[in-house]
Amino acid sequence: MDGKTLLEREQDHPQDIVVERDRGRICTMDSARYVDARNTGRDVVVPASYVGVLPARMMAIHRPRGVIGHDACVGKDGAGIAGLWYLEALGIAAATADGMTAEMGNGEDLYRNGVVKHVNYVAETCGVKPGMAVSEAAEILLANDPTDVEVGNKVRREIMETHSSGRRVVVTDSIVWAYPEDENRSVLVTAGHTGRSGAKFLLEAKPWGFICHDGGMSKNRSGVSGLVTADEAGLAGACIDGTTAPVGDAFLGYEHGLISAHNEAAAARGVEVGMTVKEAAHRLLVGGE
Repeated sequence: MDGKTLLEREQDHPQDIVVERDRGRICTMDSARYVDARNTGRDVVVPASYVGVLPARMMAIHRPRGVIGHDACVGKDGAGIAGLWYLEALGIAAATADGMTAEMGNGEDLYRNGVVKHVNYVAETCGVKPGMAVSEAAEILLANDPTDVEVGNKVRREIMETHSSGRRVVVTDSIVWAYPEDENRSVLVTAGHTGRSGAKFLLEAKPWGFICHDGGMSKNRSGVSGLVTADEAGLAGACIDGTTAPVGDAFLGYEHGLISAHNEAAAARGVEVGMTVKEAAHRLLVGGE
């Protein structure tokens, strides 16, 4: 050891303060390792490390106000951004920049040129969105406190399309978050699987139609087996192809997903395999009259 105390060693961590206000600072740095006690509770840190679980642990112990890092182009098993949800569980707002917009290991370039691509729920409640410049997102994290940092379900729901009849397309991450007003009224686009247990929730909710995830199909096509159960109950539904959108995120499914399977009731409304989820939801909405 060099004889220095931990605090003295932390003072050696290179950090550049690019914004300083009463609420705190925006600090850029080349590594997540450089986040330290100086940043606790007040600073938005912009380290040019990937935000995997390991760097997230290094940063989380110091509890910065917010984190914006690099996504390392996501990589195998989503390892480059896996720390976003580690930080989310701890109530820390975090986002990552598209790896093709910013250099790894260069905090200044990340801050000046990076574009946000992935956002955790806590950062989302502050107002950070994909497509923002990192510098803008950092300002938002500095200026706004998250509205929900408690451990528990994070219910996201949004009406995407409304029909003249009053029916609508509602996107929410799980069928268990169907509301009573969805019965015979909403096309629910969700991101849980369409297996046996999922079918039970669908039959309880009784939506106008549904699109859930196929769970990668899985053994014996169990990820879509609920389509048959729904069909027997006269409930029109389809599944999001797991190779086109992630399980658990209905909003990405709605924007980017394709249909991998459907039941006969959905086919009668014009839903086809290979169709975009957005188009399938529209057909489920306007059909069946």
